[in-house]
Amino acid sequence: MCGIVGLIALGKQPILTTSLKEMCDVISHRGPDDAGYFVAQTGRQHPRKLSYVQNFTDQKFHHITPMIPAIDTHHGQQALNAHRWDLFLGHRRLAILDITSAGHQPMSNLPRDVWLAYNGEIYNFKEIRAQLAKLGYEFSTETDTEVLLAAYQEWGIECIHQFNGMFAGAIWDKKQQRFYLIRDRYGIKPLYYTVLKNGTLLFASEVKAILKYPEFKMSVDCEALLEYFTFQNIFTDKTLYEGVSILPAGHFIELDLQLETPKVEPKQYWDFNFHELESVKDEREYAEELRRLFEQAVERQLVSDVEVGNYLSGGMDSGSIAAVAASKIPYLKTFTVGFDLNNVSGLELSFDERARAEQLSYLYKTEHYEMVLKSGDMERCLPNFSWHLEEPRVGQSYPNYYAAKLASRFVKVVLSGAGGDELFGGYPWRYYRAVVNDDVENYVDKYYVFWQRLVDNKHIQRMFSPIWGKVSHVWTRDIFRNVFRGHHERIATPEDYVNHSLYFEAKTFLHGLLVVEDKLSMAHSLETRVPFLDNDLVDFAMKMPVNLKLGNLKEVVRVNENETDKYKKYFQKNSDGKLILRQALSRYMPESFTKASKQGFSSPDNSWFKGESIDFVRRELLLRDSLVYEFMDRTVVRGLVNEHLSGKNNRRLFVWSMLNFSAWCEHFL
Repeated sequence: MCGIVGLIALGKQPILTTSLKEMCDVISHRGPDDAGYFVAQTGRQHPRKLSYVQNFTDQKFHHITPMIPAIDTHHGQQALNAHRWDLFLGHRRLAILDITSAGHQPMSNLPRDVWLAYNGEIYNFKEIRAQLAKLGYEFSTETDTEVLLAAYQEWGIECIHQFNGMFAGAIWDKKQQRFYLIRDRYGIKPLYYTVLKNGTLLFASEVKAILKYPEFKMSVDCEALLEYFTFQNIFTDKTLYEGVSILPAGHFIELDLQLETPKVEPKQYWDFNFHELESVKDEREYAEELRRLFEQAVERQLVSDVEVGNYLSGGMDSGSIAAVAASKIPYLKTFTVGFDLNNVSGLELSFDERARAEQLSYLYKTEHYEMVLKSGDMERCLPNFSWHLEEPRVGQSYPNYYAAKLASRFVKVVLSGAGGDELFGGYPWRYYRAVVNDDVENYVDKYYVFWQRLVDNKHIQRMFSPIWGKVSHVWTRDIFRNVFRGHHERIATPEDYVNHSLYFEAKTFLHGLLVVEDKLSMAHSLETRVPFLDNDLVDFAMKMPVNLKLGNLKEVVRVNENETDKYKKYFQKNSDGKLILRQALSRYMPESFTKASKQGFSSPDNSWFKGESIDFVRRELLLRDSLVYEFMDRTVVRGLVNEHLSGKNNRRLFVWSMLNFSAWCEHFL
């Protein structure tokens, strides 16, 4: 697990070298164990004179030896400045597999004509290595990085289909004059990129590295801001940084360096495809196969040369992962974050799951650690939190920041239950709202309204009046509709609509959660792994009949939303979801867990914001002259915030998002 940085000059201007090390250092939290740098002339500007600087470590940064052809040794920055370099790869390493110096990156093959800077883990690398060994490849390390390089040599970019894991990386193929950026199927590892006016392509694991490049000029993408304050998420590949995009999950970028102007255009190689199979197995067969694939997924993701721990929230997903992991790792370390529930009321009284987590820890004999958050912990962490997260994303996620901080004190790798809900229908009240429709467009209209999580359209124009001229052409319903472009639209049954909804949430909600988890765990030099997003497990889950995930679909179709009692039963939080998963995981967990209602990992901020944290909220959003009001109307924002503080409406997500955006403005503007 690491952080990568890179530049490639696609125009006539060489890259600036003065800030290369600083670009890597600003993400040193992603990889405190090692640093590596590589610069080269690709041959685009001087096709007959290819010269390289061999990759060099952090300690040797000031003594670089140019190679091929041999020229005089230069000293430090002078060596960088002496040539018209047009390619740079930088790497910060968190050593997980083969923790020796053999895992140093950027890494090359033996002929040194393919170079790689890579962030992630390929869990099936040993199987791929065995396959390549039969083809004559030899390996000198125990890293998955070396296997990725060999796989590329053998299969070209099609090797990406072989990988079961999480990854984001850059490959330079000198011989074929190709350059690639790649990202895993689900977007577990992020990769950002931008193209400057002079043609220079910049990319990095975090935007803050791009911001360090002198020629990049920071400005706010107002369209992305509008998108966020509609959905509390960004569904497109935009970011709040004008001109900076996130490479979509399941995509790669291929640059043909022989062209005068290579196209920077993401290409999709994989997508979710939820659909009903024509031939259906027996329910017991599904449960048994699901159990087998789940155990296989957890075991695969235990591969590591450092200690692996486990988040333990008290729920079924993380608990079942802990059960399998604890059977392989004696005294597995587990971690829980709970909440002080003094001065908390209503539904939030159930938010502290420490007692349930402790019960599972006792059952699995884990070495258990926990932390209790109080209302003041949010405001204490917000400056660091917002700097690491880099832009507001889905959820009130500062508890995840503390969970990663706790786990990082004891382990380098932690397993998480993310993905189980999105694959197996963990939010039935969401899907049930959208199964009775006139047609696809009617479905989109209804589901769009449901997912407007922060600000209704009736408030949007007035709230964004300071920048309305820049965003008036944006209709967020179109953004919502475009999410479905990649999914089949053969929709005829309620099951089809549920699968459509599962696709939507995997592409948007899950992706947002994964980006947040990466940033907040890597802030503490911690690698998070997600066994539910194992390729074989995902492929199996997508083909499962909906009636094995949701039990009351037929009844819901007949329910009128005006029937109050039935509406509450089906359209509010309940345990009617993940039915087949509950059955499959019953081998590991007590019935009190497998039959429990869904409980999200959330702090009791509805109570805290209008209680113990009310002075902080008022100071930051009502009294202070915040930079947010360069983009938003102060009167509208104050009105919405006061609706929450007075108890008129529960606008905790809006209050949190405003606090987060305000802190972001302080850091990045």
